[in-house]
Amino acid sequence: MTTFKETYKYITINEKLAKKRHPLYEQNKFMKIFIYIFAGFWAVYLMFFGFVIGQIDNLSYEIFDILDGYMIIFLAGDFILRLTMQDIPAQRAKPYKLLPIKQQYVIDSFLIKTALSPLNFFWFFFWIPFSLFTIMKFYGLSGFLMYNLGWVLLYIFNNLWYLYWRTTARKNAFIYLIPFAIYALLAYFGTLADYAGKCFFNICLSLGRTFCEINPLGIVIIIILIIIMFLINRRHQRICTYDEISNTDKEGWVKTSEMSWLNKYGSIGEFLKLEIKSTKRNKVVRKSFLVGLACVLMFCLLFAFTDIYDNSQFMEVFICIYCFACMGTIVLTSILSAEGNYMDFLQSRKESLYYLLKAKYYYHCILLIIPFIFSLLPVLKGKFSFIEILGCMFFVSGCVFPFLFQQAVYNRNTMPLNEQIIKQSKNSKTQMFVSLIALFVPMIIMNILLTISDTRLTSLIMLLVGMIGTFTNRFWLRNIYKRFMKRRYINMEGFRSTKH
Repeated sequence: MTTFKETYKYITINEKLAKKRHPLYEQNKFMKIFIYIFAGFWAVYLMFFGFVIGQIDNLSYEIFDILDGYMIIFLAGDFILRLTMQDIPAQRAKPYKLLPIKQQYVIDSFLIKTALSPLNFFWFFFWIPFSLFTIMKFYGLSGFLMYNLGWVLLYIFNNLWYLYWRTTARKNAFIYLIPFAIYALLAYFGTLADYAGKCFFNICLSLGRTFCEINPLGIVIIIILIIIMFLINRRHQRICTYDEISNTDKEGWVKTSEMSWLNKYGSIGEFLKLEIKSTKRNKVVRKSFLVGLACVLMFCLLFAFTDIYDNSQFMEVFICIYCFACMGTIVLTSILSAEGNYMDFLQSRKESLYYLLKAKYYYHCILLIIPFIFSLLPVLKGKFSFIEILGCMFFVSGCVFPFLFQQAVYNRNTMPLNEQIIKQSKNSKTQMFVSLIALFVPMIIMNILLTISDTRLTSLIMLLVGMIGTFTNRFWLRNIYKRFMKRRYINMEGFRSTKH
Protein backbone atom coordinates (compact mmCIF):
# COMPACT_ATOMS: atom_id res chain seq x y z
CA MET A 1 0.00 0.00 0.00
CA THR A 2 1.43 3.34 -1.00
CA THR A 3 1.82 6.23 1.42
CA PHE A 4 -0.02 9.54 1.11
CA LYS A 5 3.12 11.26 -0.20
CA GLU A 6 3.58 8.65 -2.94
CA THR A 7 -0.12 8.81 -3.86
CA TYR A 8 0.03 12.59 -4.23
CA LYS A 9 3.18 12.31 -6.36
CA TYR A 10 1.69 9.64 -8.67
CA ILE A 11 -1.54 11.59 -9.16
CA THR A 12 0.40 14.75 -10.06
CA ILE A 13 2.52 12.83 -12.61
CA ASN A 14 -0.54 11.08 -14.08
CA GLU A 15 -2.42 14.35 -14.61
CA LYS A 16 0.56 15.88 -16.43
CA LEU A 17 0.93 12.79 -18.64
CA ALA A 18 -2.83 12.74 -19.38
CA LYS A 19 -2.61 16.25 -20.81
CA LYS A 20 0.44 15.45 -22.93
CA ARG A 21 -1.00 12.19 -24.26
CA HIS A 22 -4.27 13.72 -25.30
CA PRO A 23 -4.88 13.19 -29.07
CA LEU A 24 -5.23 16.93 -29.67
CA TYR A 25 -2.35 18.04 -27.44
CA GLU A 26 -0.46 19.69 -30.30
CA GLN A 27 -3.57 21.51 -31.54
CA ASN A 28 -4.37 22.70 -28.02
CA LYS A 29 -1.09 24.61 -27.70
CA PHE A 30 -2.58 27.61 -29.47
CA MET A 31 -5.62 27.43 -27.18
CA LYS A 32 -3.35 27.44 -24.14
CA ILE A 33 -1.57 30.52 -25.43
CA PHE A 34 -4.95 32.17 -25.97
CA ILE A 35 -6.03 31.27 -22.42
CA TYR A 36 -2.80 32.70 -21.00
CA ILE A 37 -3.36 35.92 -22.96
CA PHE A 38 -6.96 36.10 -21.77
CA ALA A 39 -5.93 35.43 -18.15
CA GLY A 40 -3.18 38.04 -18.49
CA PHE A 41 -5.75 40.56 -19.72
CA TRP A 42 -7.92 40.00 -16.64
CA ALA A 43 -4.87 40.03 -14.38
CA VAL A 44 -3.92 43.47 -15.68
CA TYR A 45 -7.55 44.53 -15.32
CA LEU A 46 -7.60 43.45 -11.66
CA MET A 47 -4.26 45.14 -10.96
CA PHE A 48 -5.62 48.35 -12.46
CA PHE A 49 -8.69 48.20 -10.21
CA GLY A 50 -6.50 47.41 -7.20
CA PHE A 51 -4.36 50.45 -7.94
CA VAL A 52 -7.32 52.79 -8.56
CA ILE A 53 -9.39 51.69 -5.54
CA GLY A 54 -6.28 51.81 -3.35
CA GLN A 55 -5.98 55.53 -4.09
CA ILE A 56 -9.47 56.36 -2.78
CA ASP A 57 -9.32 58.53 0.34
CA ASN A 58 -11.39 60.92 2.47
CA LEU A 59 -14.07 58.37 3.40
CA SER A 60 -15.77 57.69 6.74
CA TYR A 61 -13.86 54.38 6.86
CA GLU A 62 -10.48 53.44 5.48
CA ILE A 63 -10.95 51.92 2.05
CA PHE A 64 -9.57 48.53 3.14
CA ASP A 65 -12.11 48.47 6.01
CA ILE A 66 -14.93 49.02 3.51
CA LEU A 67 -13.76 46.18 1.26
CA ASP A 68 -13.29 43.90 4.26
CA GLY A 69 -16.81 44.75 5.45
CA TYR A 70 -18.18 43.68 2.06
CA MET A 71 -15.98 40.57 1.78
CA ILE A 72 -19.04 38.37 1.20
CA ILE A 73 -19.48 40.01 -2.22
CA PHE A 74 -15.92 39.04 -3.21
CA LEU A 75 -16.48 35.47 -1.98
CA ALA A 76 -19.78 35.23 -3.88
CA GLY A 77 -18.04 36.35 -7.09
CA ASP A 78 -15.33 33.75 -6.50
CA PHE A 79 -18.00 31.06 -6.02
CA ILE A 80 -19.68 31.96 -9.33
CA LEU A 81 -16.34 31.91 -11.16
CA ARG A 82 -15.62 28.40 -9.88
CA LEU A 83 -18.89 27.08 -11.32
CA THR A 84 -17.49 27.51 -14.82
CA MET A 85 -13.88 26.49 -14.23
CA GLN A 86 -13.51 23.87 -11.49
CA ASP A 87 -14.56 20.23 -11.36
CA ILE A 88 -14.89 18.08 -8.24
CA PRO A 89 -12.47 15.47 -6.81
CA ALA A 90 -15.03 12.67 -7.09
CA GLN A 91 -14.94 12.94 -10.90
CA ARG A 92 -11.15 12.77 -11.00
CA ALA A 93 -10.87 10.00 -8.40
CA LYS A 94 -12.93 7.40 -10.31
CA PRO A 95 -10.03 5.89 -12.32
CA TYR A 96 -8.09 5.20 -9.10
CA LYS A 97 -10.77 3.00 -7.56
CA LEU A 98 -9.35 -0.09 -9.30
CA LEU A 99 -5.79 0.50 -8.08
CA PRO A 100 -4.28 -0.82 -4.81
CA ILE A 101 -4.23 2.66 -3.31
CA LYS A 102 -5.97 3.76 -0.14
CA GLN A 103 -8.95 5.69 -1.47
CA GLN A 104 -8.86 8.23 1.34
CA TYR A 105 -5.35 9.20 0.19
CA VAL A 106 -6.70 9.77 -3.32
CA ILE A 107 -9.52 12.02 -2.07
CA ASP A 108 -7.15 13.92 0.23
CA SER A 109 -4.68 14.41 -2.61
CA PHE A 110 -7.32 15.93 -4.88
CA LEU A 111 -8.67 18.12 -2.09
CA ILE A 112 -5.18 19.47 -1.40
CA LYS A 113 -4.57 20.00 -5.12
CA THR A 114 -7.76 22.06 -5.37
CA ALA A 115 -6.61 24.11 -2.36
CA LEU A 116 -3.33 24.82 -4.19
CA SER A 117 -5.08 25.57 -7.47
CA PRO A 118 -4.01 28.82 -9.20
CA LEU A 119 -7.69 29.85 -9.15
CA ASN A 120 -7.39 30.40 -5.38
CA PHE A 121 -4.63 32.95 -5.97
CA PHE A 122 -5.88 34.69 -9.11
CA TRP A 123 -7.74 37.39 -7.15
CA PHE A 124 -4.44 38.52 -5.65
CA PHE A 125 -3.73 40.44 -8.81
CA PHE A 126 -6.26 42.78 -7.21
CA TRP A 127 -5.43 42.39 -3.51
CA ILE A 128 -1.64 42.77 -3.72
CA PRO A 129 -1.57 46.17 -5.49
CA PHE A 130 -4.54 47.28 -3.37
CA SER A 131 -2.83 46.37 -0.08
CA LEU A 132 0.46 47.88 -1.24
CA PHE A 133 -1.19 51.30 -1.35
CA THR A 134 -3.39 50.88 1.73
CA ILE A 135 -2.07 48.36 4.26
CA MET A 136 1.65 49.09 3.84
CA LYS A 137 1.43 52.72 4.91
CA PHE A 138 -0.39 51.85 8.16
CA TYR A 139 0.90 48.41 9.16
CA GLY A 140 4.13 47.91 7.24
CA LEU A 141 5.40 44.78 5.52
CA SER A 142 4.28 42.36 8.26
CA GLY A 143 0.71 43.70 8.12
CA PHE A 144 0.77 43.50 4.31
CA LEU A 145 1.84 39.84 4.39
CA MET A 146 -0.65 38.82 7.09
CA TYR A 147 -3.48 40.65 5.34
CA ASN A 148 -2.89 38.74 2.11
CA LEU A 149 -2.44 35.48 4.03
CA GLY A 150 -5.84 36.03 5.60
CA TRP A 151 -7.45 36.47 2.19
CA VAL A 152 -5.65 33.35 0.89
CA LEU A 153 -7.24 31.34 3.70
CA LEU A 154 -10.65 32.88 2.97
CA TYR A 155 -10.45 31.78 -0.67
CA ILE A 156 -9.31 28.27 0.35
CA PHE A 157 -12.31 28.04 2.69
CA ASN A 158 -14.54 29.30 -0.12
CA ASN A 159 -13.06 26.62 -2.38
CA LEU A 160 -13.99 23.85 0.08
CA TRP A 161 -17.42 25.41 0.55
CA TYR A 162 -17.86 25.38 -3.24
CA LEU A 163 -16.76 21.73 -3.53
CA TYR A 164 -19.40 20.63 -1.02
CA TRP A 165 -22.28 22.32 -2.83
CA ARG A 166 -20.93 21.49 -6.29
CA THR A 167 -20.86 17.79 -5.36
CA THR A 168 -24.30 17.87 -3.74
CA ALA A 169 -25.86 19.69 -6.70
CA ARG A 170 -24.92 16.85 -9.10
CA LYS A 171 -28.07 15.04 -7.94
CA ASN A 172 -30.32 18.06 -8.25
CA ALA A 173 -29.36 21.37 -9.86
CA PHE A 174 -31.89 23.23 -7.69
CA ILE A 175 -29.55 22.67 -4.73
CA TYR A 176 -27.47 25.52 -6.19
CA LEU A 177 -30.21 27.81 -4.93
CA ILE A 178 -29.13 27.14 -1.34
CA PRO A 179 -25.57 28.64 -1.49
CA PHE A 180 -26.80 31.45 -3.74
CA ALA A 181 -29.56 32.22 -1.23
CA ILE A 182 -27.01 32.22 1.59
CA TYR A 183 -24.73 34.63 -0.30
CA ALA A 184 -27.71 36.82 -1.20
CA LEU A 185 -28.91 37.00 2.41
CA LEU A 186 -25.44 37.75 3.74
CA ALA A 187 -24.91 40.39 1.05
CA TYR A 188 -28.29 41.93 1.94
CA PHE A 189 -27.55 42.00 5.65
CA GLY A 190 -24.12 43.38 4.86
CA THR A 191 -25.27 46.22 2.63
CA LEU A 192 -28.97 47.10 2.93
CA ALA A 193 -30.41 46.02 6.29
CA ASP A 194 -29.92 48.74 8.91
CA TYR A 195 -29.08 47.17 12.25
CA ALA A 196 -28.23 43.64 11.05
CA GLY A 197 -26.24 45.11 8.17
CA LYS A 198 -24.10 47.18 10.49
CA CYS A 199 -23.49 44.17 12.74
CA PHE A 200 -22.45 41.88 9.88
CA PHE A 201 -20.41 44.65 8.25
CA ASN A 202 -18.56 45.27 11.53
CA ILE A 203 -17.89 41.54 12.03
CA CYS A 204 -16.29 41.28 8.58
CA LEU A 205 -14.43 44.56 9.13
CA SER A 206 -13.07 43.30 12.48
CA LEU A 207 -11.96 40.05 10.85
CA GLY A 208 -10.04 42.00 8.21
CA ARG A 209 -8.48 44.15 10.93
CA THR A 210 -7.16 41.06 12.73
CA PHE A 211 -5.26 40.19 9.55
CA CYS A 212 -3.39 43.46 9.11
CA GLU A 213 -2.92 43.99 12.87
CA ILE A 214 -1.24 40.55 13.05
CA ASN A 215 -3.81 39.32 15.53
CA PRO A 216 -3.72 35.49 15.36
CA LEU A 217 -7.39 35.16 16.38
CA GLY A 218 -8.76 35.82 12.88
CA ILE A 219 -6.29 33.41 11.23
CA VAL A 220 -7.03 30.71 13.79
CA ILE A 221 -10.80 31.04 13.28
CA ILE A 222 -10.47 30.63 9.51
CA ILE A 223 -8.05 27.69 9.85
CA ILE A 224 -10.56 25.93 12.14
CA LEU A 225 -13.32 26.54 9.57
CA ILE A 226 -11.03 25.18 6.81
CA ILE A 227 -10.33 22.02 8.81
CA ILE A 228 -14.05 21.48 9.46
CA MET A 229 -14.92 21.94 5.77
CA PHE A 230 -12.01 19.68 4.77
CA LEU A 231 -13.28 16.86 6.99
CA ILE A 232 -16.84 17.31 5.72
CA ASN A 233 -15.58 17.17 2.13
CA ARG A 234 -13.46 14.06 2.78
CA ARG A 235 -16.54 12.07 3.68
CA HIS A 236 -18.79 13.72 1.13
CA GLN A 237 -16.39 13.23 -1.80
CA ARG A 238 -15.79 9.59 -0.87
CA ILE A 239 -19.53 8.88 -0.91
CA CYS A 240 -19.90 10.77 -4.19
CA THR A 241 -17.08 8.72 -5.76
CA TYR A 242 -19.01 5.50 -5.14
CA ASP A 243 -22.17 7.14 -6.50
CA GLU A 244 -20.26 8.19 -9.65
CA ILE A 245 -19.23 4.57 -10.26
CA SER A 246 -22.61 3.01 -9.50
CA ASN A 247 -24.46 5.53 -11.70
CA THR A 248 -22.10 5.43 -14.68
CA ASP A 249 -24.17 2.88 -16.54
CA LYS A 250 -27.39 4.80 -15.86
CA GLU A 251 -26.30 8.19 -17.16
CA GLY A 252 -27.52 7.45 -20.67
CA TRP A 253 -31.00 6.62 -19.36
CA VAL A 254 -31.85 9.85 -17.58
CA LYS A 255 -35.56 10.49 -17.83
CA THR A 256 -36.31 13.84 -19.45
CA SER A 257 -39.36 15.58 -20.79
CA GLU A 258 -40.48 14.44 -24.22
CA MET A 259 -41.21 18.07 -25.21
CA SER A 260 -44.15 16.94 -27.30
CA TRP A 261 -45.03 20.54 -28.11
CA LEU A 262 -42.13 20.50 -30.61
CA ASN A 263 -43.52 17.52 -32.54
CA LYS A 264 -45.55 19.74 -34.87
CA TYR A 265 -42.33 21.17 -36.32
CA GLY A 266 -41.27 17.82 -37.76
CA SER A 267 -37.54 17.16 -38.22
CA ILE A 268 -36.58 20.64 -37.04
CA GLY A 269 -38.59 20.05 -33.86
CA GLU A 270 -36.72 16.78 -33.21
CA PHE A 271 -33.36 18.51 -33.61
CA LEU A 272 -34.53 21.33 -31.33
CA LYS A 273 -35.20 18.67 -28.71
CA LEU A 274 -31.68 17.39 -29.29
CA GLU A 275 -30.22 20.88 -28.72
CA ILE A 276 -32.16 21.38 -25.50
CA LYS A 277 -31.30 17.93 -24.14
CA SER A 278 -27.65 18.34 -25.11
CA THR A 279 -27.47 21.59 -23.11
CA LYS A 280 -29.12 19.93 -20.11
CA ARG A 281 -27.23 16.63 -20.12
CA ASN A 282 -23.73 17.14 -21.50
CA LYS A 283 -21.23 18.79 -19.17
CA VAL A 284 -19.15 20.58 -21.79
CA VAL A 285 -22.17 22.03 -23.62
CA ARG A 286 -23.85 22.96 -20.34
CA LYS A 287 -20.75 24.68 -19.00
CA SER A 288 -20.29 26.62 -22.23
CA PHE A 289 -23.86 27.84 -21.88
CA LEU A 290 -23.31 28.81 -18.22
CA VAL A 291 -20.06 30.65 -19.02
CA GLY A 292 -21.82 32.73 -21.66
CA LEU A 293 -24.75 33.39 -19.34
CA ALA A 294 -22.43 34.50 -16.52
CA CYS A 295 -20.53 36.87 -18.86
CA VAL A 296 -23.76 38.46 -20.07
CA LEU A 297 -25.10 38.97 -16.56
CA MET A 298 -21.80 40.30 -15.23
CA PHE A 299 -21.35 42.94 -17.93
CA CYS A 300 -25.00 44.04 -17.81
CA LEU A 301 -24.85 44.48 -14.03
CA LEU A 302 -21.53 46.30 -14.21
CA PHE A 303 -22.80 48.68 -16.85
CA ALA A 304 -26.20 49.21 -15.21
CA PHE A 305 -25.13 49.78 -11.60
CA THR A 306 -21.63 51.28 -11.91
CA ASP A 307 -20.20 54.24 -13.78
CA ILE A 308 -16.84 52.71 -14.74
CA TYR A 309 -17.76 52.62 -18.45
CA ASP A 310 -19.87 55.76 -18.66
CA ASN A 311 -17.13 57.94 -20.15
CA SER A 312 -16.07 55.50 -22.87
CA GLN A 313 -18.11 55.15 -26.05
CA PHE A 314 -15.83 52.27 -27.08
CA MET A 315 -16.69 50.25 -23.95
CA GLU A 316 -20.39 51.08 -24.31
CA VAL A 317 -20.36 49.66 -27.84
CA PHE A 318 -18.24 46.70 -26.75
CA ILE A 319 -20.62 45.71 -23.94
CA CYS A 320 -23.76 46.15 -26.06
CA ILE A 321 -22.39 43.85 -28.78
CA TYR A 322 -20.63 41.47 -26.40
CA CYS A 323 -23.78 40.83 -24.33
CA PHE A 324 -25.53 39.39 -27.38
CA ALA A 325 -22.58 37.77 -29.16
CA CYS A 326 -20.62 36.10 -26.36
CA MET A 327 -23.02 33.22 -25.60
CA GLY A 328 -23.30 32.20 -29.24
CA THR A 329 -19.60 32.74 -29.90
CA ILE A 330 -18.54 30.45 -27.05
CA VAL A 331 -20.71 27.61 -28.39
CA LEU A 332 -20.75 28.11 -32.16
CA THR A 333 -16.99 28.33 -32.71
CA SER A 334 -17.09 24.56 -32.06
CA ILE A 335 -20.25 23.98 -34.08
CA LEU A 336 -20.81 20.29 -35.02
CA SER A 337 -17.93 19.23 -32.73
CA ALA A 338 -20.41 17.77 -30.23
CA GLU A 339 -22.38 16.19 -33.08
CA GLY A 340 -19.12 14.59 -34.25
CA ASN A 341 -19.81 11.85 -31.69
CA TYR A 342 -22.76 10.67 -33.80
CA MET A 343 -22.04 12.19 -37.21
CA ASP A 344 -22.23 8.77 -38.88
CA PHE A 345 -25.91 8.54 -37.93
CA LEU A 346 -26.61 12.07 -39.17
CA GLN A 347 -25.15 11.17 -42.55
CA SER A 348 -27.36 8.11 -42.89
CA ARG A 349 -30.42 10.19 -43.85
CA LYS A 350 -30.76 12.76 -46.62
CA GLU A 351 -30.64 16.39 -45.48
CA SER A 352 -30.70 15.53 -41.77
CA LEU A 353 -27.65 17.77 -41.32
CA TYR A 354 -29.50 20.65 -43.00
CA TYR A 355 -32.38 20.35 -40.54
CA LEU A 356 -29.87 20.15 -37.69
CA LEU A 357 -28.26 23.42 -38.81
CA LYS A 358 -31.66 25.12 -39.07
CA ALA A 359 -32.67 23.89 -35.62
CA LYS A 360 -29.34 25.01 -34.16
CA TYR A 361 -29.77 28.48 -35.69
CA TYR A 362 -33.34 28.83 -34.39
CA TYR A 363 -32.22 27.63 -30.96
CA HIS A 364 -29.47 30.24 -30.67
CA CYS A 365 -31.76 32.97 -31.97
CA ILE A 366 -34.25 32.07 -29.24
CA LEU A 367 -31.45 32.20 -26.66
CA LEU A 368 -30.87 35.84 -27.61
CA ILE A 369 -33.98 36.60 -25.57
CA ILE A 370 -31.87 36.02 -22.43
CA PRO A 371 -29.28 38.77 -23.08
CA PHE A 372 -32.13 40.96 -24.38
CA ILE A 373 -33.85 40.71 -20.98
CA PHE A 374 -30.59 41.33 -19.11
CA SER A 375 -29.86 44.33 -21.35
CA LEU A 376 -33.10 45.95 -20.23
CA LEU A 377 -31.34 46.79 -16.95
CA PRO A 378 -28.98 49.32 -18.61
CA VAL A 379 -31.96 50.56 -20.66
CA LEU A 380 -33.94 51.26 -17.49
CA LYS A 381 -30.90 53.06 -16.09
CA GLY A 382 -30.64 55.20 -19.22
CA LYS A 383 -27.30 53.73 -20.33
CA PHE A 384 -28.66 52.14 -23.55
CA SER A 385 -31.60 53.02 -25.76
CA PHE A 386 -34.16 50.34 -26.64
CA ILE A 387 -33.51 50.67 -30.37
CA GLU A 388 -29.79 50.21 -29.69
CA ILE A 389 -30.14 46.83 -28.00
CA LEU A 390 -32.72 45.75 -30.61
CA GLY A 391 -30.27 46.66 -33.39
CA CYS A 392 -27.46 44.73 -31.66
CA MET A 393 -29.67 41.67 -31.19
CA PHE A 394 -30.69 41.45 -34.85
CA PHE A 395 -27.16 42.31 -36.01
CA VAL A 396 -25.85 39.32 -34.03
CA SER A 397 -28.56 36.96 -35.34
CA GLY A 398 -28.26 38.19 -38.95
CA CYS A 399 -24.52 38.88 -39.32
CA VAL A 400 -22.48 37.34 -36.47
CA PHE A 401 -24.28 33.98 -36.38
CA PRO A 402 -24.05 33.41 -40.18
CA PHE A 403 -20.32 34.09 -39.91
CA LEU A 404 -19.92 31.63 -37.01
CA PHE A 405 -21.98 28.98 -38.82
CA GLN A 406 -19.35 28.92 -41.58
CA GLN A 407 -17.24 26.91 -39.13
CA ALA A 408 -19.63 23.99 -39.71
CA VAL A 409 -17.89 23.45 -43.05
CA TYR A 410 -14.39 23.25 -41.58
CA ASN A 411 -14.72 21.89 -38.02
CA ARG A 412 -13.71 18.24 -37.95
CA ASN A 413 -12.66 17.66 -34.33
CA THR A 414 -15.00 15.68 -32.11
CA MET A 415 -15.72 17.26 -28.73
CA PRO A 416 -15.92 14.83 -25.77
CA LEU A 417 -19.19 15.75 -24.12
CA ASN A 418 -18.28 15.17 -20.48
CA GLU A 419 -14.78 16.55 -20.01
CA GLN A 420 -13.67 19.74 -18.30
CA ILE A 421 -13.77 22.70 -20.73
CA ILE A 422 -10.54 24.37 -19.68
CA LYS A 423 -8.45 21.22 -19.53
CA GLN A 424 -9.66 19.54 -22.68
CA SER A 425 -10.51 22.39 -25.01
CA LYS A 426 -10.46 21.32 -28.66
CA ASN A 427 -10.50 24.75 -30.27
CA SER A 428 -8.12 25.14 -33.18
CA LYS A 429 -6.29 28.24 -34.36
CA THR A 430 -9.01 28.88 -36.95
CA GLN A 431 -11.73 28.66 -34.32
CA MET A 432 -9.95 31.12 -32.05
CA PHE A 433 -9.40 33.49 -34.96
CA VAL A 434 -13.07 33.26 -35.94
CA SER A 435 -14.26 33.91 -32.37
CA LEU A 436 -12.06 37.02 -32.12
CA ILE A 437 -13.43 38.31 -35.42
CA ALA A 438 -16.99 37.60 -34.30
CA LEU A 439 -16.50 39.65 -31.13
CA PHE A 440 -14.44 42.58 -32.35
CA VAL A 441 -15.39 43.20 -36.00
CA PRO A 442 -19.06 44.07 -35.17
CA MET A 443 -17.82 46.42 -32.48
CA ILE A 444 -15.45 48.14 -34.94
CA ILE A 445 -18.25 48.46 -37.52
CA MET A 446 -20.58 49.99 -34.94
CA ASN A 447 -17.88 52.43 -33.82
CA ILE A 448 -17.27 53.53 -37.42
CA LEU A 449 -21.00 54.07 -37.94
CA LEU A 450 -21.20 56.10 -34.73
CA THR A 451 -18.42 58.42 -35.92
CA ILE A 452 -20.33 59.31 -39.11
CA SER A 453 -23.88 59.29 -37.70
CA ASP A 454 -25.79 59.40 -34.44
CA THR A 455 -26.74 56.44 -32.22
CA ARG A 456 -30.31 56.14 -33.49
CA LEU A 457 -29.35 56.02 -37.18
CA THR A 458 -26.54 53.55 -36.46
CA SER A 459 -28.92 51.28 -34.55
CA LEU A 460 -31.48 51.42 -37.38
CA ILE A 461 -28.82 50.49 -39.95
CA MET A 462 -27.69 47.52 -37.83
CA LEU A 463 -31.31 46.51 -37.28
CA LEU A 464 -32.05 46.57 -41.02
CA VAL A 465 -28.89 44.64 -41.98
CA GLY A 466 -29.48 42.13 -39.19
CA MET A 467 -33.11 41.51 -40.19
CA ILE A 468 -32.05 40.83 -43.78
CA GLY A 469 -29.53 38.21 -42.61
CA THR A 470 -31.99 36.71 -40.13
CA PHE A 471 -34.93 36.31 -42.52
CA THR A 472 -32.77 34.92 -45.33
CA ASN A 473 -31.34 32.12 -43.16
CA ARG A 474 -32.68 29.37 -45.47
CA PHE A 475 -30.38 30.52 -48.29
CA TRP A 476 -27.08 30.78 -46.42
CA LEU A 477 -27.81 27.65 -44.34
CA ARG A 478 -28.45 25.73 -47.56
CA ASN A 479 -25.12 27.04 -48.91
CA ILE A 480 -23.30 25.86 -45.77
CA TYR A 481 -24.96 22.44 -46.06
CA LYS A 482 -23.91 22.01 -49.71
CA ARG A 483 -20.31 23.02 -48.97
CA PHE A 484 -20.17 20.60 -46.06
CA MET A 485 -21.44 17.76 -48.24
CA LYS A 486 -18.69 18.43 -50.79
CA ARG A 487 -16.02 17.81 -48.15
CA ARG A 488 -17.98 15.44 -45.93
CA TYR A 489 -15.46 12.59 -46.28
CA ILE A 490 -12.61 14.80 -45.05
CA ASN A 491 -14.72 15.96 -42.10
CA MET A 492 -15.96 12.45 -41.30
CA GLU A 493 -12.37 11.18 -41.18
CA GLY A 494 -11.51 13.97 -38.73
CA PHE A 495 -14.52 13.27 -36.53
CA ARG A 496 -13.69 9.58 -36.37
CA SER A 497 -9.99 10.05 -35.63
CA THR A 498 -10.65 12.46 -32.74
CA LYS A 499 -13.52 10.50 -31.20
CA HIS A 500 -12.81 8.73 -27.89
